[in-house]
Amino acid sequence: MSPRSASVNEELRRRSKERLLQAAVELVDERGFEATTLGDIADRAGSARGLVSYYFPGKRQLVQSAVHRLMHRTLEEALEREPRTEDGRERMARAIDAILGLAGERPVLMRQHMAGLLQAEGFVPCPEQRRLAELLRDTVARLGSRDADSDYPMLRALLMGAVYAALVPGVPMPVPALRAELFTRYRLDRELGVPPETGASDGTGDRDLSRFFATGAAPGYGPDGQSK
Repeated sequence: MSPRSASVNEELRRRSKERLLQAAVELVDERGFEATTLGDIADRAGSARGLVSYYFPGKRQLVQSAVHRLMHRTLEEALEREPRTEDGRERMARAIDAILGLAGERPVLMRQHMAGLLQAEGFVPCPEQRRLAELLRDTVARLGSRDADSDYPMLRALLMGAVYAALVPGVPMPVPALRAELFTRYRLDRELGVPPETGASDGTGDRDLSRFFATGAAPGYGPDGQSK
């Protein structure tokens, strides 16, 4: 058995972290935040429990990073889907539909995420959140913003407000109405993006999240990191 190189070790660590992110999203989506423990997440990921605290200071930080990964990968997929386009209005429409779509497809997960942001820790900076910010900033820039640094936080606030309004227990607003309001603000035709009637969801979402959390064996090694 040959020793693993530093690059292979780094790749295995990266993939171990991604399995933890995916497990966190899956379990919170299924059970809610409070009913999910760090041990549950480690077990679902097939990782040692000590690795969770090695990568993340706590459960809330792990879950927030995991949801931001799902959000930025969902947004990235929507922006780059076929037919690909550089049109700023179409890209803004796709961005709005992607984020509102998560509220419809994964209400438990997104409700827990919004609640977590209102805790004392608030927004926890992490690579996943920064990537989401970059995509949204690029979206307002391509729409023609003269000050993307100011317009991006407004887009983020409007999307967060719309997700909250769609998920607030007892008095949720319909996603099509929220979409129409956002489209009016950004002067978008309703036919752009993925209209709700063509992207309807039953609230269960796609159970297979693997495409958002790429994992696998490093080249020349099995899933457990042993050389072949």
